[in-house]
Amino acid sequence: MAHVFKFSAGSQARRQGGRGSRSRNVGRRDPAPFGGFDLRLSSLVGLSLAALVVGTGSVAAETMSDSLSRAYLNNPDINQQRAAVRATDETVPQAKAGWMPKVQAQGSLNYQASNVMNVFGQGGVQKLAALPITGQAQVSGTLFDGLKTANSVNQAESSVLMAREQLRLTELTTLQAGSQAYMDVLRDTAVLGLRRNNVKVLKIQLQQTRDRFQVGEVTRTDVAQAESSLASGTADVAVAESSLQTSIASFRRVIGIQPARLQPARPIEKLLPPTLEQAIEISLAEHPGVLGALHQVDVGEDGVKIAEAALSPTLSVVGQVQNSTDTSGYPGYSVFSASIGGQLNVPIYQGGQEYAAIRQAKEKLNQAQLAVMSARNQARAGVVTSWGQLEAARAAIISFQAAVKAAEIALNGVREEAKVSQRTTLDVLNAEQTLLNTRVELVQAQHDRVVASYAVMAAIGRLSAQNLGLGVVEYNPSQHYQQTKNRFFGIETPDGR
Repeated sequence: MAHVFKFSAGSQARRQGGRGSRSRNVGRRDPAPFGGFDLRLSSLVGLSLAALVVGTGSVAAETMSDSLSRAYLNNPDINQQRAAVRATDETVPQAKAGWMPKVQAQGSLNYQASNVMNVFGQGGVQKLAALPITGQAQVSGTLFDGLKTANSVNQAESSVLMAREQLRLTELTTLQAGSQAYMDVLRDTAVLGLRRNNVKVLKIQLQQTRDRFQVGEVTRTDVAQAESSLASGTADVAVAESSLQTSIASFRRVIGIQPARLQPARPIEKLLPPTLEQAIEISLAEHPGVLGALHQVDVGEDGVKIAEAALSPTLSVVGQVQNSTDTSGYPGYSVFSASIGGQLNVPIYQGGQEYAAIRQAKEKLNQAQLAVMSARNQARAGVVTSWGQLEAARAAIISFQAAVKAAEIALNGVREEAKVSQRTTLDVLNAEQTLLNTRVELVQAQHDRVVASYAVMAAIGRLSAQNLGLGVVEYNPSQHYQQTKNRFFGIETPDGR
């Protein structure tokens, strides 16, 4: 009964359905507030949003899965994080470049002109011109660099894994925000419907009180009390309309479209672990915040090794060919040379910079290790908090359902007693307000149950398109990685940009 986010006025309203209909025919003496009024959330969504969300036109019904699918595919936060993962993928071939040979070519072309005067002979000035051309190519490769390249590749791969966990965190955060926005629109639509219906009832109540004042059955105080209640109810409608517009704006920001004809949503409690202890255990093992922090530790460990490589000797090999031609010399003058050799570099002292870099890398590693503890604490706290909210919402639904039934009975009794002057107008107004507030609290509790179920799913790290069965093509970050990890030529990205 509480699994679907749906609000009904209860059995008492259904029992009063016939009497409420008759009262509308005989006049204003028995307004039967909420009598015969069956408020269902699905109806409110269809009616209220049709009136409040303009410009939507004729659209099909939108479900929670539809909205979350839109967010998964089109939300800019998710898409920018996907781009960040693809950018991180490129750090792997950059690191592997340390193993690849380096080839470069140089060339020069110079025109030289000079005048030579022979002071001992009878000749005049001799003009000479030269066009020397030089071409050179060099190939070099590192044979040993203190394992700097190997550790750089490991660090880049760990960074890729960390970026993927950040993407997964962004996805589950966005999906959770989408479910929250969806349920906020449903809740505020239902509350607005309750507030508007309350104003209709209060208007009838005020008119009846004025009619009774004219015949001397009540005093001017009763009229003032009815007027005050109507004014407060009208203000509550304005507040409810503002809250709905705020929720609609959040929905559009996360989902990307204007909400219209939203369908009731169910909690996803069947996807949750049966106990809090199991939920905490899953969160500590699978939450992307925890896994990302662990990958950051790997990055830090490789960073220390990379910094220590500055103290290791390096060995490289260099091959070079060169050809020079000078037209000012002998005919066909050309010089070709080739060389190959090895180069060993042994660092002894370089001002202490490398030692400071090693110490810095160690502190960054220590920071990453402490961040893991913080991530685990946050994950645990998130599970406990959301689990407690879910349990509270379940209990609140049961309590408020009972409270609504009791408030309906109390209101009917107060009305009957007021007819024989055993209750005042204020008593009736207070009973009506109590019933309204209880119904609003029931709507809030039903909203909280659905939202809390998604929050628990996110807290354990399993809120994903696959687990929710959204029916969308899931983004696979490893596809781009496989396309780029060994790509050492070309400037176009795999999608052609």
